[in-house]
Amino acid sequence: MNMPEPALLRVDVASVANLPTKFGDFRIHVFTNNRDRLEHVAMVRGDVFGAESVPVRVHSECLTGDVLGSLRCDCREQLERGLQQLGAAQRGVLLYLRQEGRGIGLANKIRAYKLQEEGLDTVEANLALGFKDDERDYAVAAAILRTLGVRSIRLLTNNPDKIAQLNRYGMRVTDRVAHAIAPNAHNRRYLETKALRSGHLLDLAEAPARESGLECKGTA
Repeated sequence: MNMPEPALLRVDVASVANLPTKFGDFRIHVFTNNRDRLEHVAMVRGDVFGAESVPVRVHSECLTGDVLGSLRCDCREQLERGLQQLGAAQRGVLLYLRQEGRGIGLANKIRAYKLQEEGLDTVEANLALGFKDDERDYAVAAAILRTLGVRSIRLLTNNPDKIAQLNRYGMRVTDRVAHAIAPNAHNRRYLETKALRSGHLLDLAEAPARESGLECKGTA
């Protein structure tokens, strides 16, 4: 599918409603766009229009982690921590982007899981399937934030590429807020690969493995 260049990108608000959650009260916005034709979600806390240095978490969809509670990643814990922090703040935005499996889709992510079971790490598995180690693009995220009226953000992330892309697409990142989750016995190699091969800002040298990936004991 041919995608428009970022300069021609258009996002539209498809629907909006109040969404009370266990993390706090949000306004949920569903966005459509002419780039990837997917529906992305913005969970908005408070009044962000015209605001500077808005706390923002940009979270990519992970069915296995977010919904099914997989211990192979830290996605569910990152999502819940982001919602907890934003729900306790005066204002903030959590973007939920439909970029499953670092942008390779669910079926390919499960194929990558199988390759990891055979000894490859997450980067090697994606490359073996013919993809880049990370296919995600944050042009739509930047456009959604601009449509919400956000002028600059404090980004909850460990991923320098996410910061660089958002800045490149015109959404100024004024600060990075660490968003690390302590590893468990199932995802330590995954997190080490993120740090050593993908440049994520994680210090796992002293972090003990936890028995359950459902706890949330890392430092934000």
